[in-house]
Amino acid sequence: MHAEDTDDEALARGRALSSPLRIRILRYCLHEARTNKEIAQRFDLNPATSLHHVRTLADAGFLAAQPERRGTRGAREVPYLATRLSWSTPMPPGTTLIDAFLADLEGVAPDQLQTVRLGIKLNTEHRRTLLARIEAVLEEYAAMPADADGEPTSIFFAHHPDLTARDR
Repeated sequence: MHAEDTDDEALARGRALSSPLRIRILRYCLHEARTNKEIAQRFDLNPATSLHHVRTLADAGFLAAQPERRGTRGAREVPYLATRLSWSTPMPPGTTLIDAFLADLEGVAPDQLQTVRLGIKLNTEHRRTLLARIEAVLEEYAAMPADADGEPTSIFFAHHPDLTARDR
């Protein structure tokens, strides 16, 4: 929760981020403004369903309407661009991010996915230091403007207690 958020705003943001589909829509609109029609087509949704998700994200401050443009048949279209607010907003508990991550992997070839799994044993100080360093690196790259010649990529990071390695 941001210091300036009211309880209602924090609840609205939490609800907006509780849907794996909305997380994927944010990623789709991260580098390029997209219209409701484009979002509906990309995620195989009917336009009314897409509009519901877009409005939920926009009302919570995660998407911002861009200047209107004319579509191929002259219709008025409003593209939306992600505000990057989701980067610093706490996620509601649950598996929403994991579900969105797994959905994003559909169609990704095995040789395109780089994964790392590491089990380590750290005291509280070392764990906090490690997580702070990782967060700092991610913050640095998140704050950079997109490379004009860059390819959109995604990073998913999870840290958790290793219950498997513990004696019961």
